[in-house]
Formats: sequence, structure tokens, C-alpha cells
Amino acid sequence: MPLNRKEIRNRAHALVKEWQGETRENAEAKPFWVAFFNVFGINRRRIASFEEPVKKLGDKTGFIDLLWKGKLLIELLN
Repeated sequence: MPLNRKEIRNRAHALVKEWQGETRENAEAKPFWVAFFNVFGINRRRIASFEEPVKKLGDKTGFIDLLWKGKLLIELLN
């Protein structure tokens, strides 16, 4: 069942309050994105993957922090 706007807004406010001041990207990035998707009632595991391998320019490879194929690409910077 889709969430209504009021529930999403309440969840978003709770997310901001919970994560305010967090500075440890390496330790908290994945839990943050799981909590973020939960704001909208979305199970992250059903739609997006962490550390998706990608080919960079040349022969190098790397990883994208979070990928929702065709919708969203997230790369966090320290």
C-alpha cells in the first residue's frame, strides 16, 4: 500500500533528525540509504544495489555506491 504524503513527510522529518550531524560516510552510508528508501516505503534490496561494478575510462574499473538502474546513481564523496 502506498504511503500518503503526511506519512512520507513524517518519516522524512524523523530521518533528518536521526541523521543530523553524522559525519562517518564509510561507516554509515549504507544504513543511511536503507533508511532513506524506507521514508518512501521502498525496500532498497528490491530496487537498488550497493557497490555496483562499473568500467571507468581506459581499462580501469570501479564501484558506484548505490545504483537503481535507469533511475538513480549515487556516489558519495568524502
